[in-house]
Amino acid sequence: MHTVLKENLYYGIEITASHNPSNYNGIKLIIEEGRDADIETTNKLEKYIDEIDYVESMDFDEAVKKKIITYLKNPFNNFIDDILGQLDLEKIKQRGLRVLFDPMHGSGAYPLTAILYSARLTVDTQNTSKDAYFGGMMPAPTKKTLEILAENVVNGKYDLGIALDGDGDRLGIIDSNGKYIDANEILCMLYYYLVKYKGWKGPVVRNIATTHMLDKIAESFGEKCYEVPVGFKHISSKIDEVDAVLGGESSGGLTVRGHIHGKDSVYASSLFVEMISVIDKTPTELMEELRETYDNYVMVEENLRFKIEEKDRIKDILFNKKELPEFSTKIKRVSYEDGCKVYFEDDSFVICRFSGTEPLLRIFAENNTKEKAFKYIEDFKNFLNIK
Repeated sequence: MHTVLKENLYYGIEITASHNPSNYNGIKLIIEEGRDADIETTNKLEKYIDEIDYVESMDFDEAVKKKIITYLKNPFNNFIDDILGQLDLEKIKQRGLRVLFDPMHGSGAYPLTAILYSARLTVDTQNTSKDAYFGGMMPAPTKKTLEILAENVVNGKYDLGIALDGDGDRLGIIDSNGKYIDANEILCMLYYYLVKYKGWKGPVVRNIATTHMLDKIAESFGEKCYEVPVGFKHISSKIDEVDAVLGGESSGGLTVRGHIHGKDSVYASSLFVEMISVIDKTPTELMEELRETYDNYVMVEENLRFKIEEKDRIKDILFNKKELPEFSTKIKRVSYEDGCKVYFEDDSFVICRFSGTEPLLRIFAENNTKEKAFKYIEDFKNFLNIK
């Protein structure tokens, strides 16, 4: 559906709960390029909303009859053909991977299946039926939600398991050994592959809560990693500005140059398949190569729930008084651009930021071991007296 607003701006309205349960349904704004609305566009829309005194309602069938709501014919054709045109199909066909695909009852089922079949892969699927309640599951491709997929990949002797979230913009990968490959690892592998093996040139973009391994990889190729606030519109805008090869976030969303500058895990999955086919290594083997080259980076996170009346106290400590725990690692600098991020001398970090939808304080930490990363989180929990 398209909505026409002032200044001849056209917006696509997507109603989705994304990676959340169906009762989290909200609205995403998509602009003509098929990407998330950028900062300038969202600011304009907020201005227009402030000017509205009332909203008229209309019966859905009547809106369809008046062509206020329209349905696109064969909407996936150009999208699928564009992705196929970007891939090294011959290398993928030669490798002949066996893939188990789980779209989690979401919208990514058809386009990715069509692409994988076009590349002559052996593909089996699970959870492909359309279901507004996502089979009672949380439609997010996390380690916990993909436990059954991991078990089926191992038992079925598949080379790869691929899972997408409800609206197809977040990606999860299962290796042949059942190991869950997280979003940070996917970002690092794809950027490394595109620059080293495909010879692409350009920087990379990540948000503040995404692995610093990307910085190390970019630096090794004479490129730069740009850090932006949380929110994919910031990543999209920075990609436009610096012509980045890739941009993404630790929550699973990413985009790659040459396609739409919005989260699209159908394209990312397709490139991942190409990568494994070309380099002839498993994801686990490739990550070991990256760790040997760039050091070990382990990210952990924890969501701390607090009472609503506690929010002001926490904000006062972190953002007004700007007080911090007594960390055992030397601090390099602190940023308050989006939450409170502490950068340490050894390239580790910890960041606290409030969730935009729930009474949660989200803490992300990265270090060269899981124990050291969790220690940063414990330091903040004890300091703020939140358990």
